[in-house]
Amino acid sequence: MEFKEILAISGMPGLYKYVAQSTKGIIVESLADGHRMNASATSRVSALSEISMFTEGEDIALADVFTRMYEYNSGKEGLSHKESADKMKAYFAEVLPEYDRERVHVSDIKKALSWYNILVAAGLKEFKLPEQPTAEEE
Repeated sequence: MEFKEILAISGMPGLYKYVAQSTKGIIVESLADGHRMNASATSRVSALSEISMFTEGEDIALADVFTRMYEYNSGKEGLSHKESADKMKAYFAEVLPEYDRERVHVSDIKKALSWYNILVAAGLKEFKLPEQPTAEEE
């Protein structure tokens, strides 16, 4: 399983792995229980590799945030997304001190913590983005 295959589907809890294209959308597999289902073409599907977080400087890819969390937690699951808002903010400030405190809401931190813990529990150890082709390769 690669980070680029991991999807979040609006209105559905958890994370999903892309399996295949279907006539009515895409087939995905839940990382939590391995259950396969069809995500319709009208569903809002987001690849985690395309999501980034606001910082005081340039935005940082979610993959890089997860890499920092993985290093901070020594490869273990992090803080629960069910902790208090103050605890989550303090934890996030330690992992990503430059995050934009005005534009990154507690709900964003909660989602990042939840997703990170799901990925670690599923055995993902590397959060690499797909390689971008250089101008010479194109």
